[in-house]
Amino acid sequence: MTYQATVDDFAKTIGDNGAPWAAIDAESAARMQVQNRFPTGLDIAKYTAKIMRADMDAYDTDPAHYTQSLGCWHGFIAQQKMISIKKHFGTTKRRYLYLSGWMVAALRSDFGPLPDQSMHEKTSVSGLIGEIYTFLKQADARELGGMFHELDAAKERGDEVEAKRIKTAIDNHETHVVPIIADIDAGFGNAEATYLLAKKMIEAGACALQIENQVSDEKQCGHQDGKVTVPHEDFLQKIRAIRYAFLELGIPEGIIVARTDSLGAGLTKQIAFSKEPGDLGDQYNAFLDAEEVDPANVTNGQVFISRDGKLLSPKRLPSNLYQFRADTGVDRVVLDCVTALQHGADLLWIETEKPHVDQIGSMVDRIREQVPNAKLVYNNSPSFNWTLNFRQQVYDAWEGAGKDLSAYDRARLMSVDYDGTELGIEADEKIRTFQADGAKRAGIFHHLITLPTYHTAALSTDNLAKRYFGEEGMLGYVEQVQRREIREGIACVKHQNMAGSDIGDDHKEYFAGEAALKAGGKDNTMNQFAAA
Repeated sequence: MTYQATVDDFAKTIGDNGAPWAAIDAESAARMQVQNRFPTGLDIAKYTAKIMRADMDAYDTDPAHYTQSLGCWHGFIAQQKMISIKKHFGTTKRRYLYLSGWMVAALRSDFGPLPDQSMHEKTSVSGLIGEIYTFLKQADARELGGMFHELDAAKERGDEVEAKRIKTAIDNHETHVVPIIADIDAGFGNAEATYLLAKKMIEAGACALQIENQVSDEKQCGHQDGKVTVPHEDFLQKIRAIRYAFLELGIPEGIIVARTDSLGAGLTKQIAFSKEPGDLGDQYNAFLDAEEVDPANVTNGQVFISRDGKLLSPKRLPSNLYQFRADTGVDRVVLDCVTALQHGADLLWIETEKPHVDQIGSMVDRIREQVPNAKLVYNNSPSFNWTLNFRQQVYDAWEGAGKDLSAYDRARLMSVDYDGTELGIEADEKIRTFQADGAKRAGIFHHLITLPTYHTAALSTDNLAKRYFGEEGMLGYVEQVQRREIREGIACVKHQNMAGSDIGDDHKEYFAGEAALKAGGKDNTMNQFAAA
């Protein structure tokens, strides 16, 4: 429905209600409705799921159509990110948000900063999803509010052409609301717990949930040691639980991202249940580090499995965990991914120890032998030393090509001494094109950085503290923050407006008319930024 049609519709409704509604203004009511395009989280989830599905189809046609996101730990950070994207690129197309369980644990828990081990309150995840969408909806309301003021000014001037242009712009307004890929960790419990939390997250607006195949009560960050995986059937129960949650809430298009940590996880808590040779449980158990047992030498507490007519004893650690055979990680990843896709997952996430396109691509090639349209979500993690990794990759490639490396010390490649060298420049170019290269070669549909705004907040705060509390004093703030905000067009320089002051003034006028006591008068110091 167009803006004018909405106005006309409200005018009829108000007219039908007679004198009791006489003080209600149809255009004001229409503006409030247009500014709140998504009344509920489910409306958001339905809308964004369709966006993701369309983007996945577009990627299948051309891998240049990959998508991206940055992890955000607060609604304001997510809001400013999307405002910046619209300002610089004119559209939010193929740009998403990522909600990192790591950042929820580190920054949003009532217990204080926690490691990424699923110790934070599970509902803090759904709470953050709701918070993010509240801020994105407010960005819509703020931007549309400015357009309404322009429309009023055009009407006052009698400029019908400009008024028509603005109404068209309102009708075609692109929302700041974009898909969130939200981290549900390992499900925070059994399949029922996973289902209950998935519903909360979907109701808050999430259209895509990422779940990993670690043991819930042993969960670790994907870039830490000590990861423990579960048998496939345990993981598939949770994938099914999430799908049921999407279906129950009327969003069959909801996306499930199945993450495997098997490349770096050498342990399991359980021996899988197997009915017959070659079934999924037997394939999982085949990776166990086990040795044949002589019945005459059985020791106390040993556990046994049978395979090919032999009695085997899996190696059991004092922690009561079982160990996989060395060098089976890639094979386990491939089996994990194929199994997840064949049982309801839509996208894959392979947690790796380094950002290496060919390493990722070689695994995806094997997965695509069984599931041809397999696609990845890939973590461009700050846990990787990107500079060192890519300089070493270039060094190794040059070494393989017989190039003279006498000017380089592989152990010191992180040094600033190499920043302007041929090797350093080539490595930076590979970092720059990593996402496009990964999308083309390694089936990466979505590139995300899990923790970028955690690091940017720390870096910018350090810079301000160093300058403000040093000799620069107030100039440290003005020169490095406010002056740059003004000159780079950062909307937040008008912080009262960003916090909703003008929206509130509009509402006061709708509700109180001439009696409204508005904050945006001539004495508001934000007017000093009118020309900013």
